[in-house]
Amino acid sequence: MLLLSREDIKKVFSIQEAVEADKKAFTLVADGKCDSPLRTKILAPKYDGCFLFMPAYAEEMEAASLKAVNIFPRNADCGLPVCPAQVLLIDGKTGVVTAVLDGTYVTQLRTGASTGAAFDLLAKKDCRIGALIGTGGQAACQLEAMIAVRKLEEVRVCALNYEKTERFVKQMQEELQSYGTKITAVRTSDEAIDDADLLVTVTPSSVPVFDATKVKKGCTISCVGAYQHHMQELDPAILPRASKIYFDSKEAVLSESGDILKPLEEGIITEKDFTGDIGEVAKGELAGRENDEEIIVYETVGVGAQDLVTAKAIYEKALKAGVGTQWG
Repeated sequence: MLLLSREDIKKVFSIQEAVEADKKAFTLVADGKCDSPLRTKILAPKYDGCFLFMPAYAEEMEAASLKAVNIFPRNADCGLPVCPAQVLLIDGKTGVVTAVLDGTYVTQLRTGASTGAAFDLLAKKDCRIGALIGTGGQAACQLEAMIAVRKLEEVRVCALNYEKTERFVKQMQEELQSYGTKITAVRTSDEAIDDADLLVTVTPSSVPVFDATKVKKGCTISCVGAYQHHMQELDPAILPRASKIYFDSKEAVLSESGDILKPLEEGIITEKDFTGDIGEVAKGELAGRENDEEIIVYETVGVGAQDLVTAKAIYEKALKAGVGTQWG
């Protein structure tokens, strides 16, 4: 069994490769070729946390996976990962666990790559300004995915704590300098989304984190953080303005995300307003962006297929490169 740390994974796998892995995962889901049941969720209310277990199996890949990802927001206060996780990669022919990967980083990669895949498939070709709302554990990969698929002049970042935002921006400017994108800390979401072509929200907020009236025509929005019914980063007023609404998985989103469930319950939108899943766009079966004026919303809560495809791709590259620690 191969053990792969965050550092090991970074040596062999890029965000661009993660974007392609996610596209493959979403295509498998759209084709019905990956059995990835809705995640099992166990709440830990005493600590404002929850345990999530996400299995997946793809017969054509001869592989399965199981991710245990536990979301404990209070961890940020004591320097621990907010989403500690591990991914087990399992041989589909024998049932033997072939690798254990740092699931926190795999989750960050594949979740950032979900946004990257959506922007690659749905955003305008000519994008100049990006906006990122949130600076938690998922934010760095979200930011890199955004600038990896579109050559942006500037990304504006905001969060509740401006000092933390400044530290995040300084670190990201250093780590991502090869992209040539200016990364700027701003104090308000209005400043962040002003004239933005791309917008990512990645927070655990239970109230909208931006003003829909400030979003310009042609913007593509990726909503990442609302994985429970009470969470709602998205200003629901954007939904009637949106030309298209896509999901990573309609089934998964409608089982969890307050961004979509609350507007449905309030009658702001109906299921007739949904366009479809991103995998159908990746396959060419569903139209993506049709003009530069459309506002497009992408809601993602994550599916097990992403972990499976990403983990297998990482494992294969690590084997070839001789990276990782053999155990057992």
